[in-house]
Amino acid sequence: MTAPHFPGGLAAISDQYDAILCDVWGVIHNGRYAFEEACEALVRFRDQGGAVCLITNAPVPKDQAIRHFDPLGVPPEAYDDCVTSGDATREVLNQRVGEVFWRMGADEGWEHDRYLYEGLDLQFGDERTSDTVLCIGLEDQVNDHPDDYRDRLAEAADREMEMICANPDIRVRIGDQLHWCAGALAKVFEEEGGRVIYPGKPHRPIYELALSKLSDLGVEAAPERTLCIGDSPATDMRGALNQGFHGLYVGTGLKEHGADFEQEVTDLLEDYSVGAKWAMPKLSW
Repeated sequence: MTAPHFPGGLAAISDQYDAILCDVWGVIHNGRYAFEEACEALVRFRDQGGAVCLITNAPVPKDQAIRHFDPLGVPPEAYDDCVTSGDATREVLNQRVGEVFWRMGADEGWEHDRYLYEGLDLQFGDERTSDTVLCIGLEDQVNDHPDDYRDRLAEAADREMEMICANPDIRVRIGDQLHWCAGALAKVFEEEGGRVIYPGKPHRPIYELALSKLSDLGVEAAPERTLCIGDSPATDMRGALNQGFHGLYVGTGLKEHGADFEQEVTDLLEDYSVGAKWAMPKLSW
């Protein structure tokens, strides 16, 4: 893979793009407070005529994701619209209403799983009476480890159950701590022979949804004029690569970088066998 370029800020490359698809957690906030410089960069991009659609693997509908923005300090001027893995997952669930789902997640936890399926009239059962696993997160997001679920997931895989993974992320940084996400359980399920459906990043459904939102705003950006910003090589940069977009990796999320940012990022992307057009220690103008 070609090493990324390292611009001094978004201003140096903004004229190359008509639209930005920007990750949320780890890029514009960390679950505790907003990153002011990142938000300002998106505001400035929009001031110049660009469009911004936030694109997050949060397993909740858009309205639940953005209700946290104001308390965290994310200004509404930083984005035109927002799509979530929860939105894309609801579209998948709506096509499978007749099935019985084994729900894995924590009600009223950080991910508020009930909002994911609220109003869809789904049927729920246990791991032995259901048709499909609906994986939203760990049951105890603080104390559990994905391997704690291996035996149950192996049994579900043996029964040829499919899994719908509402959040493909493996981990998320909340403040200064990393926490496991639904994607870690999906990985265990695949290791045990199970088949997983991923509506979120890096897979196509969430990108199609984001592009449709931009189209509704009158923005029809060519792939080479679309920039994906994110902190994850596995989801954000791979998703950009898969869709033919340019990627901008930022170092404020999952990975803690040292003094030699450029070499670390080059090595990190090589480890994941993905490329990125650009990289910055943090999103700034």
